[in-house]
Amino acid sequence: MMKRTKIAFAMTAVATVLSVSACGSGSSDPLAAGSTPAAKADAGTIVVGSANFPENALLAEIYAGALSAKGVKVDKKLNIGSRETYIPALKDGSIDLIPEYTGVLAQFFNPKVSATDAAGVYAELKAAVPSTLTVLDKSAAEDKDAVMQAFSRGEVDVLVFLQATSPFIRTADLDAAIERVRSGASDVVFSAIPTYEFLWRSTRSGAVGVNHDHSFRARRQDRDPQYRESGAFYVMRAQGFRDAGYRFFGRVDIAEVDAVTAVEIDTPEELEIARALANLIDPVAAELDVAALVMDFDGVHTDNLARVDEFGTEQVTVSRLDGMGIGLLRRAGLPMLILSTETNPVVSARAAKLGVQVMQGVDDKASALTAWAFEHDIRLSDIAYVGNDINDHECLALVGWPIVPADAHDSVRASARVVLAESGGRGAVREVADRILLAQNRPNPTHKEESWPLSLAE
Repeated sequence: MMKRTKIAFAMTAVATVLSVSACGSGSSDPLAAGSTPAAKADAGTIVVGSANFPENALLAEIYAGALSAKGVKVDKKLNIGSRETYIPALKDGSIDLIPEYTGVLAQFFNPKVSATDAAGVYAELKAAVPSTLTVLDKSAAEDKDAVMQAFSRGEVDVLVFLQATSPFIRTADLDAAIERVRSGASDVVFSAIPTYEFLWRSTRSGAVGVNHDHSFRARRQDRDPQYRESGAFYVMRAQGFRDAGYRFFGRVDIAEVDAVTAVEIDTPEELEIARALANLIDPVAAELDVAALVMDFDGVHTDNLARVDEFGTEQVTVSRLDGMGIGLLRRAGLPMLILSTETNPVVSARAAKLGVQVMQGVDDKASALTAWAFEHDIRLSDIAYVGNDINDHECLALVGWPIVPADAHDSVRASARVVLAESGGRGAVREVADRILLAQNRPNPTHKEESWPLSLAE
């Protein structure tokens, strides 16, 4: 009988958790030793906020729970938005506390931050924040603590230590590493890339070769490879890690991965590099496997142009191709929403004709999208959002499938997981519809397009 191997996955991040609180909201740390419920009784409710991504929301839940356990009255405002949104919320008192990583906050307040160790980054963060904000004590937790936590889930045979800042982990590489440990061939397997680089160390007496004899200059192709950790994953025998207390023990082997995948995201610049490489490393399939479709109107259903007559009446142009695509998706039962800041009645008129729910005149589109997804019990990660300009940026950042038309503004193209071949008002929506139907394995039936004028008057 084959033994079933139990595997535990632990996700980690390189930054340290911290909290930020507005000075006027109860200036002491409510989590500090010696703090008592009575001491906080006159401070009222503490509002804990979070950024609009799952990991930060989870941190906020943990902090809120810790405060509640100490008898503090807590309210939560989760998924507020990016740092550009929640920092002003701290300043104006909308929220009192938000957990965040020291590294990203330090770079937000001081893009020239130079420290690389946890203590140094924390010190530079405290020096960089405005006087109206207070930086609380940083968490003492380390990466290995996340791995140890995996043991609390029961008996585990293999631990997989994944780096959250490594976006390009190939399943085949990880599966092979797990199999080596599971089979007993290795105690530890970690991802690494081969390098033939000549390394040097700077000393008081000058530069000294580290991995080569500088008196003899061998050709790179004649050198044996050395290996640099990619940081993407570490797979280890669980009992061995428990006994040793550190990740490299027993027989350690290398899982060689492609250098192009060895990208770690620790800075905004590295995030842009990863986005540029994403479609090269992991090309997006033609299919769009989504649970719902949300669309902007201008620049998506239209070509982003408006004709104005002498009476000030605006007219726009829509695509019959797009109308057909929406009809097919509606018959397939896909939930859809047109979400627009535009107040012109043409938006609702077109949505009514298409049979699609509409919200128009909406200034905070991200909040409206989040509420709509909650109401329909749809995860944001399962939603495709199609937008074309800067006011779509937050919505694009929220969903699992951010999509832009071919003629989208440069400010949002970098945020897209998919850049369509077609432009807004000229088949972009139909292209999305076809790709969603392809994922559902539904053939597009032949259907006579509904009659619909190309121009809609206000």
